[in-house]
Amino acid sequence: MKQIEDLINKALKDLELTQVDFSVEHPKEESHGDYSSNVAMILAKQMGKNPRELATKIVEQIYKGPSLAKTFEKIEVAGPGFINFYLKPAVLREKVEQIVMDKWEKPLKGKKYSVEYTDPNPFKEFHLGHLYSNLIGESIAKIFEANGATVWRGDFYGDVGMHIAKSVWGMRQKMEKEQVSLSDLAKLSIKERQNYMGQGYALGVNKFEEDEKIKEEIKDINYMVYVASQEVLVKNRGWKPLVDYRQYLQGHEADYPKIREIYQAGLAWSLEYFETYYKRLGTKFDGYYPESWVGEVGLGVVEDGLQKGVLELGEEGAVIYRGEQDGLHTRVFRNKMGLPTYEAKDLGLVKAKYSEFPFDYSLNIFGKEIDEYYKVVKKALEQIEPELGKKQEHLAHGMVNLPTGKMSSRKGNVITVEWLLNEARDQALKLIKNEQMSDEKKLEVAEQVGQGAVKYALLKSNVGENVTFDFGQSVSFSGASGPYIQYTYARAMSVLRKADTLRETPLKS
Repeated sequence: MKQIEDLINKALKDLELTQVDFSVEHPKEESHGDYSSNVAMILAKQMGKNPRELATKIVEQIYKGPSLAKTFEKIEVAGPGFINFYLKPAVLREKVEQIVMDKWEKPLKGKKYSVEYTDPNPFKEFHLGHLYSNLIGESIAKIFEANGATVWRGDFYGDVGMHIAKSVWGMRQKMEKEQVSLSDLAKLSIKERQNYMGQGYALGVNKFEEDEKIKEEIKDINYMVYVASQEVLVKNRGWKPLVDYRQYLQGHEADYPKIREIYQAGLAWSLEYFETYYKRLGTKFDGYYPESWVGEVGLGVVEDGLQKGVLELGEEGAVIYRGEQDGLHTRVFRNKMGLPTYEAKDLGLVKAKYSEFPFDYSLNIFGKEIDEYYKVVKKALEQIEPELGKKQEHLAHGMVNLPTGKMSSRKGNVITVEWLLNEARDQALKLIKNEQMSDEKKLEVAEQVGQGAVKYALLKSNVGENVTFDFGQSVSFSGASGPYIQYTYARAMSVLRKADTLRETPLKS
């Protein structure tokens, strides 16, 4: 890709044309070549020229340079003015051989890269949307590693906030009505406990919207959750609190012990539940970043922002960033009660990760519905902490929807990861006809094939586009599917094994 960029830039210089920013990408259609550039269209727009004519001049100039016969089959102008480059098969074969033999230049060697992804919410189900984030993040982490980087995998999860308060309120109501104790729940399987907490969340969400009195109760629980989470930080991380959340307990001291008990038990169960899926999917995180922790770290960054004049005081003492000056919008980084908002937590997340892993580059992966929000956070970070700001980037992926519409934990129309992986595994199990294979081995192979089907179905689309997940179509075992790629790999390995045997035992004439 860099060789193509250099060829284009040299042609522009030789033609005495303006140097412009352009892209060189892999076309979606194979018939459009191995690489394609939009340089002529970018340049034509600035110059008021015909893009195809400019593209033709650039191609002609490229051919006047050093011999390209060893690298390119052809270079041609296509469509409105794209320049398409077709590599010789020998070049591709050489690159594949270098990769297989692990004898290729790794551009990220010696670099430290942080990738943060998955981001589930405790007390709620681990669903298809979390799986999508996990698969994208794990894939990118592996690509960085293959290119030589040392990668730090981070998991940011929401252990505080109104969603937690609603869950705790709902759990408490269910437990009292059903005369169930936390000890009783602890005897259930981890999946049954998580399901119970999910039911509590759905109950809390509905009642919060229906009943003003209950809404106020849940708001009070929200403050108690912050206090309880701070106690977890002190115990597990040796954290020295930066915020006095206990001031908000006034008038609720008698209620707090029960809320703390439900919250801390539910949080521990949720984290245990998430780990079962990380293990099944082959993900091992290096760092875990609860909102409660990064929120307090973020408040320190907010104070720095105030002192540097990047942030300012708004109405009733809230701290804001006026993004309009940068073509964005205004966001609140500390609310009027002095508590960290999501914006402050995201600032703190960058600092917290860097404190554990001083990265050269950090990538956060999340849904595109918060893409515009995060642009404001990044712009503020670049001005408060310039060195960290330029290292921090984000990738916004599309949303995973069902054919019937958007998934919702509240409505209960979510596809859980457990159901999906089990269903895909069972589909694969039905196809295994080898009677000599043990039941244990069959289950192992079926799990690999089922995961292959699910992963490919989700990852084959453009990351920025929404994905409509249809189980019947996505978990396919024929055509352009994960299992077909696995089959191709298995056949290729079989050929290589036979090739080794033939080299050791030459064929008789």
